[in-house]
Amino acid sequence: MSEVYAARRERLRERCSAGGSATALVSRPANVRYLAGAAPRGAVLLLGVGEDVLLCAGPPDDQHADGRPDEAVRVHPLPVSSGDPAVAAADLAAAQGAESLAVEEHHLTVARHRALGSVAPRLRLADLGGAVEQLRLVKDEEEISLLRIGAEIADQALSELLESILVGRTERHLALELERRLVDHGADGPAFPTSVAAGPNSGRRGHRPTDRRVEEGDFLSVCLGAAYRGYRCEIGRTFVIGTSPADWQVELYDLVFAAQRAGREALAPGAGYRDVDRAARQVLDSAGHGEGLPPMTGHGVGLEIDEDPQLAPTAMGKLDACVPVTVEPGVHLPGRGGVRIDDTLVVRSEADGGPELLTITTKELLAL
Repeated sequence: MSEVYAARRERLRERCSAGGSATALVSRPANVRYLAGAAPRGAVLLLGVGEDVLLCAGPPDDQHADGRPDEAVRVHPLPVSSGDPAVAAADLAAAQGAESLAVEEHHLTVARHRALGSVAPRLRLADLGGAVEQLRLVKDEEEISLLRIGAEIADQALSELLESILVGRTERHLALELERRLVDHGADGPAFPTSVAAGPNSGRRGHRPTDRRVEEGDFLSVCLGAAYRGYRCEIGRTFVIGTSPADWQVELYDLVFAAQRAGREALAPGAGYRDVDRAARQVLDSAGHGEGLPPMTGHGVGLEIDEDPQLAPTAMGKLDACVPVTVEPGVHLPGRGGVRIDDTLVVRSEADGGPELLTITTKELLAL
């Protein structure tokens, strides 16, 4: 992977040079990991004059889930009491003779930005903007392989839960069990707080589990994800508990399933972000569920669970091949519950078989 990290840093260096900066300071953790192979807590990466340096408070832990540093990057541990690694990096850039330094203004606080300027007043600070995030958008096959393994772990954890007795157990208990199963099967941990929603809570996006117990006849919606070697994916499914589904449950489920299928089928290189959103949203809107829909149909995944692109009504831009995204429409009926179906897919051309589905747990409406 060393050559991969070196190539990523070189692409960023080229962008910085085009903008008039010979050096760059990367502070956003996911971006640090993308370029250096590791992101110990508080660490920053300096693309310096002649060398790239990972500055961190104390030596990085080789066993930590935040990865191992690329061997081509010099690791510079700082004493815990020495202050901010970003400030130390600016000082080092000035000592190397740099005249300008591109920084991630969208990640730095105002106070931190001022501290950089004060420690190296002759260093011109420029805005790096979202340059690293743009590099991260299209994944290489190694990254997709890690996402694929994470999806397999999430599928396995969910399928095991579905084989257990659910009636009488609380949302909170089920969420904790799912997260334990993720780790048991090799995940670094959950990709985000696991959502389990029963009865009137079902179908809510981002629902935090409560002590509400699962009852017969409930819709049960579950959304979970695995973090594996830093990469994060997600899956969401909805089931009926203990009995054959009622007519309204079948109707609502079929509607959301149709919307999700429309969104998945719209994924293709060159498709507009908002066109994918529109494909799924129109199905729900035409059935009278336009009000109260989530602000987006899906989003990118990778080193973060919610990254570009955003599949939303006003989103600008078009999909590229090898971009992993979620497609996750849902409908919630207040007081009754609802349905959410969520998959992680990789955009592929038609010649390559079309969108690659990473999360494969059945989307059939099961009665558990």
